[in-house]
Amino acid sequence: MLVPDPTSRRIPKIVGTNNGTFTGFSHMRVLTTAPDEVRELSAHWTEGSSLVVVALCAAWCDTCNEFRASFERIAEARPDVVFVWLDIEDDSDVCGDIDVENFPTLAIYRGDALLHFGISLPQQSTVARLVDEMANRSAGGSAAPDAVVNLPRTLRRHFA
Repeated sequence: MLVPDPTSRRIPKIVGTNNGTFTGFSHMRVLTTAPDEVRELSAHWTEGSSLVVVALCAAWCDTCNEFRASFERIAEARPDVVFVWLDIEDDSDVCGDIDVENFPTLAIYRGDALLHFGISLPQQSTVARLVDEMANRSAGGSAAPDAVVNLPRTLRRHFA
């Protein structure tokens, strides 16, 4: 049983039940563009050492909605990595000209350096392997449109 938290756009996770009675929930480390979360996200991008995994999705996309739970589990298993969920329509002021051809599309950064940009299979094991591979990289290596390359700066500028 999942209980939505009206103060957050993040998906809650059950942390315990007592004979089927909900006893509480905890949030994964998946950030959104909520103002209190943007400050934390900006700090990670500014430091330059944290790996930041951005999922570009849409609320109307059934595949994205199904993938969200897997993305949350991947985030939970990697507390040293920052995970971000951007809705290309709800967060269009940040996503701007990023052209998403299919969902989910992932952009992975270390600081401002883009390490990966592309469509991913919405499978937990596939995305987890990709994140783990990118965690071992320190330099950029992915060609992408300027809007994707500049996403960290756009986000900081937009929420400054």
